Amino acid sequence: MGGKSYIVREIDGRLFYDDAVLLKSPSSLRLIDHKIRIRILKLLSREPMYPAQIAKTLKIHEQKVYYHIKQLLAAGALELTEKKDIRGTTAKKFRPKGMNYAITLTFKGKGIGSLYSEVKDSRLESFLKPFIEDERLNSKIVVGSPDPHGPFKARARDGHYAIDLALFLGHLCSLPRGFSTMLDVDADLKKSESNLILVGGPVTNLTMARVNDFLPVRFSDKKPWGIAGKQSYTDDNIGLIARIPHPYSKNHAILVFAGIRFSGTKAAVLALTRFSRLILSHYTGQDSFHAVVQGFDLDGDGRVDSVELLE
Repeated sequence: MGGKSYIVREIDGRLFYDDAVLLKSPSSLRLIDHKIRIRILKLLSREPMYPAQIAKTLKIHEQKVYYHIKQLLAAGALELTEKKDIRGTTAKKFRPKGMNYAITLTFKGKGIGSLYSEVKDSRLESFLKPFIEDERLNSKIVVGSPDPHGPFKARARDGHYAIDLALFLGHLCSLPRGFSTMLDVDADLKKSESNLILVGGPVTNLTMARVNDFLPVRFSDKKPWGIAGKQSYTDDNIGLIARIPHPYSKNHAILVFAGIRFSGTKAAVLALTRFSRLILSHYTGQDSFHAVVQGFDLDGDGRVDSVELLE
């Protein structure tokens, strides 16, 4: 079969791959499955060698080494790297084509994204739909402008948290064709015809401020800043994750990561990207969903590194 081949393994919900050699037939595996040939392959994986070197290192008669190399060549497991004439004979140096071997009786290729779908959390996958569709990001990420703007002339200090969020989304989908990020000052909520992911609280992200009235729990619009949920939350490290239908575009949705202050926004992003099973434990596919979280500094370095689900 043409092209390179790989072996893929799923470990703890993550995918890992390595190069693989696709053998010609099932009988090729029998040619490799021999303890001396396995030793030869492992030795040659360190550096290419001549048969005489292999024989000396493994303390095996040279003629026996030639026999086993012939079998490995027949299996398609070795390749020639160098030839040179020595006293009228040609010495050949070999190396393995790879250290992973596979056969295929039939090949029905699927996009690698479908493999990600098999190992990722089904509840998380449902929560992120339609923000991710057909293994591609299907939304705009809106962050607050770093320049003074809005009625409070605030500078956004939490836009960089979108980088962590983007890295998290990136292992679940591929890039869209167009640019995926925009500033709040460039976004028009009423004219928007796309899914939106908003990062930042309503003071620093004006799009978030316009969405606030549609949220299942709301931020206060004057000092002291806070979130009115089952109780009033005012701690700086309080953050909100919310998923709601787009109020002006019935076929789209809005996902919110916002905090009372920038540390609360970090707690919200941290909550979904590191603790999604906890945060989505009560998500059952509802159109409107929210989670209020509090960030904590467990290692004492002055930065939020863990979260607790409040509601």
